[in-house]
Amino acid sequence: MGLVADIFHAGKLKRLPGRYAIGHVRYSTSGDSDVRNAQPYYAATDAGRVALAHNGNLVNARAIRTELEGRGAIFNTTSDSEVIVHLLARSREATFEERLIDAISRVKGAYTLLMLTDDALIAMRDPNGFRPLSLGRLDGAWVAASETCALDLIGATHERDLDAGEVVVIRRGRLRSLRPFARASRETFCIFEHIYFARPDSNLQGNNVYAFRKECGRVLARERPVAADMVVPVLDSGTGAALGYAEESGIPYETALIRNQYVRRTFIEPAQSSRDFSVRVKHNPMRGFLGGKRIVLVEDSIVRGTTLIKIVGLLRSAGAREVHVRVACPPTIGPCHYGIDTPTREELIATGHTPEQISEIIGSDSLAYLSLEGLRGIGRQLKHGTCDACFSDEYPVPIDENDVVPQLSLFRLVGEEDDEEA
Repeated sequence: MGLVADIFHAGKLKRLPGRYAIGHVRYSTSGDSDVRNAQPYYAATDAGRVALAHNGNLVNARAIRTELEGRGAIFNTTSDSEVIVHLLARSREATFEERLIDAISRVKGAYTLLMLTDDALIAMRDPNGFRPLSLGRLDGAWVAASETCALDLIGATHERDLDAGEVVVIRRGRLRSLRPFARASRETFCIFEHIYFARPDSNLQGNNVYAFRKECGRVLARERPVAADMVVPVLDSGTGAALGYAEESGIPYETALIRNQYVRRTFIEPAQSSRDFSVRVKHNPMRGFLGGKRIVLVEDSIVRGTTLIKIVGLLRSAGAREVHVRVACPPTIGPCHYGIDTPTREELIATGHTPEQISEIIGSDSLAYLSLEGLRGIGRQLKHGTCDACFSDEYPVPIDENDVVPQLSLFRLVGEEDDEEA
């Protein structure tokens, strides 16, 4: 438990043997934040040793778990990912790759996987392609990461992204591509990766994240204009959209909030109390600069709304005359069952509240969202199909909410925007 730099310090890394490895960075989306859920998972099977890291969420995990427990399986975690290990261990296929394909054929939902065996590294994406995974080369070796910025960090070259439904087996330096699963009729890459989760210096499936966010801001400015003196981003994830809004509207862009670089992202704090405190520590307004000004405050998204309450209050206390909130995505009205931290509708401020009511709750003069039609228009410019279920309530993989395991389900193979998490 803890940040990567605290756990894997230089002294510990020097003591780790081996020529290849996988790793995992994650936070709890629901359920307990407990060391027993730490990944990669390790198991010794009659097909050999295996370690697994899973990014995503399985929508039929409860049914499979109940079935396996009825047949004598003992689970050590509360995560959906462990069912993959059990299915793999119980498969009677001949080779490890055939066992993996047999196991994965049972699960539904979002799964980007990295697996380590005694002699191979295996990477795969689900047929819908919900979550990203990129391949790179470093000094002749193959590397894999969920974002291209991780490849940049270690000096690797980006070779390509895994296709939806593809399984890549790397053994003795050679890469073999398998395509045992038919791709879905339409790829449904998570649009929230582009909106919030990915770093702006990443390219997702050939699309630059920063360029996408700027385009969201431009369309937002056309759809939801307002008279103001300056455009101010909610740092850091709102920066790209704010720049696009400023360019399109002609209103000057200003950094009127200063961000403390040593505070982790408030979205991933495990408790609401710690999120509230982090907002106050994380953002400080330019008090001598904001007096009497009309501000367009651009945010990438609103999930619970608690962060904006604090930030609008900070701007008011610094002397802002008007605060108009503009959100660079549509209202989040549905929970994500494919790996983002929106587990229940009750937690979503847009569920049951109009924009006018939300504006009153957060204390702004006005609030407006990018339309779903506007977002989909931008999405059509991407090189892949998208999932926008959290905005549209249209789920590409059918969901039985009684079958979803309450657990730790969103795992990142590389970090977020903060160095502490990367």
